Amino acid sequence: MGYAPASRIGALTVGIDHNSTLFEVKPHLKKVGMELDLDKFFGACNPSKTLIAGNPEDRSYYIDFSAVRGGKIVEALGRTITRISPNEPTCQLFTGHIGCGKSTELFRLKAQLEAEKFHVVYFESSQDLDMADIDISDILLAIAKSVSESMEELGIRLQPGYFNNLFSEIKDFLQTPIDLSVEAQLSIGIGKITAKTKDSPKLRDQLRQYLEPRTESVLRAINEEILKKAIEELKSRGNKGLVVIVDNLDRVDSRNSSSGRSLPEYLFIDRGEQLRRLNCHLVYTLPLALNFSNEYESLKNRLGGGVAPKVLPMVPVQLRDGKQCEEGMGLLRQMILARAFPQYSPQERLELTSLVFESPATLDRMCRISGGHVRHLLGLLYNCLQQADPPVSQRCLEHVIKGYRDDLVLGIDDEEWELLSQVVEQQLVKGEKEYQVLLRSMFVFEYRDDQGRWFGINPALMETKKFQDLFHQNAVI
Repeated sequence: MGYAPASRIGALTVGIDHNSTLFEVKPHLKKVGMELDLDKFFGACNPSKTLIAGNPEDRSYYIDFSAVRGGKIVEALGRTITRISPNEPTCQLFTGHIGCGKSTELFRLKAQLEAEKFHVVYFESSQDLDMADIDISDILLAIAKSVSESMEELGIRLQPGYFNNLFSEIKDFLQTPIDLSVEAQLSIGIGKITAKTKDSPKLRDQLRQYLEPRTESVLRAINEEILKKAIEELKSRGNKGLVVIVDNLDRVDSRNSSSGRSLPEYLFIDRGEQLRRLNCHLVYTLPLALNFSNEYESLKNRLGGGVAPKVLPMVPVQLRDGKQCEEGMGLLRQMILARAFPQYSPQERLELTSLVFESPATLDRMCRISGGHVRHLLGLLYNCLQQADPPVSQRCLEHVIKGYRDDLVLGIDDEEWELLSQVVEQQLVKGEKEYQVLLRSMFVFEYRDDQGRWFGINPALMETKKFQDLFHQNAVI
């Protein structure tokens, strides 16, 4: 392999040296007789796998990217709870590209808070809720269910009178028997309701129409009958407080709601003050599109209490000026090699690269073409492993990259190519429309450095004939 066609537009170098590499493996340092545990390696490379910090094996796979992502985001979320406001409720917002590692970071936050004696309820909202059709009452009930379920697992029995009355009133039109006895578990009752309505849009609408005028009453009941009692009991057992982490709300569909607003704007801006009023520490994941909304300041004030959402960007593979980002590339190499050799030091992993890749250049090629999107990087590796066992050959990788690149190009029209050219020139994305076209579609990635945020085109698109022709034309003009 040689060089891809190259040109220079503004600060961006278009074109990649497929063979160049910034690290050298010293043959005499390789482990004699060392073998790769293929079964464990295959399992660790699954791109859908979330690393759970409480699991020792998962911790050995984890790589800290904070040095190249603009700061210690998880530590900032945790410090707000443990140091700044341990005894007063907080509401913090977290966002980023889907697949950039938010859930893994939230599990790290959970482990850190638990080490500080906070009880943490983490749940994936997408398991209980339909992300294409969701309302404020759905989120409140999901939180009530998850907290009560967590308390019941600890042997803490809640006696919520309001919810018993609520169940009694709605069980008829839901046509679902709900046990109202003192011994009944609240989480099971709510679970029956959410399961029934998730599968039936008609019942979901009926429940929402019933609950909407009662939203304030539901909020008070959750605070008084669930959260207050849970926190009192937790503190009596030595815990410092309760934290609820609501993951996957960033997957809420961008369609318009019945109010005419986009669903994310309706939920997190129009109804943000209600989501904030739950009396415990809260961490919500949000759609990244809201950061590009004209009402970003409203979001920050209504739901964030004046504090901006924390953004998890990509890991940079190159700098603003087009030069390779040495530190980002080094960390991405370690992310891949740690999946193969979690028990070894970073230098020892590099010495064992040939067990996983045909050459160091092949590993670097994979890291660069991913653009620093960690799930994409694992996806490229996983696709290669579907073709053949390691070591991954350059030929196999190029075949996988071609498929990835061709799939991306299918979704881009001429107007979007022009938008991409503007991003290359300006390294900016402006407004929600450009976000929906460029970032949501993974055509452009967001990065952070000492100067702030900047945007770069997906490296796979740089190698397309359309991209090369477009920029050769612009260079002439």
